[in-house]
Amino acid sequence: MARKLTVRDIKSIASPGEGYNAEFKVRAPKKAREISEEICAFANSAGGVLLIGVDDDNQIKGATVDNKRRSAIQNSIDEINPHLPVDFYSVDVDGKEVWVIEVNSGSQKPYVLSGAIYVRQGPNTQKLTTVEQMRDFFQQSDRIYFDEGPCARFNPDIDWDSDWFEEFRVEANLSKATSRNQIISNLRLTLPDGSMKNGGVLFFGASPEQFIETATIRCLSFEGKTKTHIIDDKVFKGSLMRQYQQVMQWLKGKLDVRYEIVGSGPRTEIWEIPETAFKEAVINALSHRDYYDKGANINVAVFEDRVEISNPGGLTSAILKSDFGSKSHSRNPLIFGLFVRIQMVEQVGSGIGRMREFMQTAKLPQPKFNTDGLFEVVLSRPGKSSGKSSGKSSGKSSELNWEQIKNVLIHKSTSRLGKSALKILEMIYKNQRITIPEMARILDITERGVEKNLQKLKEQNLLVRKEGEQSGYWELQTE
Repeated sequence: MARKLTVRDIKSIASPGEGYNAEFKVRAPKKAREISEEICAFANSAGGVLLIGVDDDNQIKGATVDNKRRSAIQNSIDEINPHLPVDFYSVDVDGKEVWVIEVNSGSQKPYVLSGAIYVRQGPNTQKLTTVEQMRDFFQQSDRIYFDEGPCARFNPDIDWDSDWFEEFRVEANLSKATSRNQIISNLRLTLPDGSMKNGGVLFFGASPEQFIETATIRCLSFEGKTKTHIIDDKVFKGSLMRQYQQVMQWLKGKLDVRYEIVGSGPRTEIWEIPETAFKEAVINALSHRDYYDKGANINVAVFEDRVEISNPGGLTSAILKSDFGSKSHSRNPLIFGLFVRIQMVEQVGSGIGRMREFMQTAKLPQPKFNTDGLFEVVLSRPGKSSGKSSGKSSGKSSELNWEQIKNVLIHKSTSRLGKSALKILEMIYKNQRITIPEMARILDITERGVEKNLQKLKEQNLLVRKEGEQSGYWELQTE
């Protein structure tokens, strides 16, 4: 076992609340089994810390555990098979006694308590009882939890995404006084030998694809309703959160997005398909994909009538067809728990239901799910529209699709239109109120570069800027 936790360690664990590797009890429960179930779950997952003397509001209250109660808890833990060594000790925290039970991720999984396997799902402990659930949860030894495996080549002093880690610290409500190494230890991101787990590399690595070749998302845009003609093809890399952010920005550039401004407040973006539905689908793919499967990617595909988000690995047998949408079981519980920490997952097991609610509220068809071999979400786009989010007419453009408009503009142009210029015109076709900074981010060029392209397009009478309506809007000139 590692060194005992200090007062600062305990405060840093208690502050952000319970999570994938932290469980609190305000007092020692009457039934010692309540403790041993949590310990068994930690051993079958990434390891963790159970604190007795911390309440549900993350407040350190202190607790008394006499010798009789401590003996009962230890005896209950000893019933876990195979034998599981744990550290069980008390720490004085500002005059209040907090009892600590530390357990590492077990090296002899699965650990069983009275014939049942317990595992962590987000901040909760789940009991698995059927043969099918156990077989799927604990596959052959070289496939148990990809995110728990070691990534020996990763060097956190060189390969770490420090900016994102500091963002995570804020989002997870972790104290600035707590060192990075201590947070890494508290989140159980390393193995006993000090090597970083795959989950830590995927979540906090600056370039995890250098170590894990499946750590990418491919985004494709197709002409029409089939996969015959690819319009755009991008592969996004970086930490999982960076991938999520890049995918959402890419989708925003492909879909109709309009803006509403109420009073003097900030403008609100309204996507043709609810943005929150995409959030649930993309985070689901990043959390639950089978990273062992090297033959497939997470794919986001945009068609004229729909958007498909797919990832390798269908439903695990721990989730029955009848339970789909109400229960959660991740192939990568460490990664899933980190997303829970920063509230990217609203409630464990609620993602499918939330997607359905978002689509219903938007008066769109219910999402379709394919769970055989891969997991695929299909979100239907609204009925064919002009692609204009502001409701303004652009000459004949309301009667034409983008490919037709592009041909008109190319024919009208007095000089060859470059790739950036065409992309700018397409973005304006989809969103007349798009800003120069937004264009620069999508194109990955400077704002000055966007301004130069816009000026040339205006000089060729392909584009005008309409002002006088709050923030103004762009208008394509197709006549």
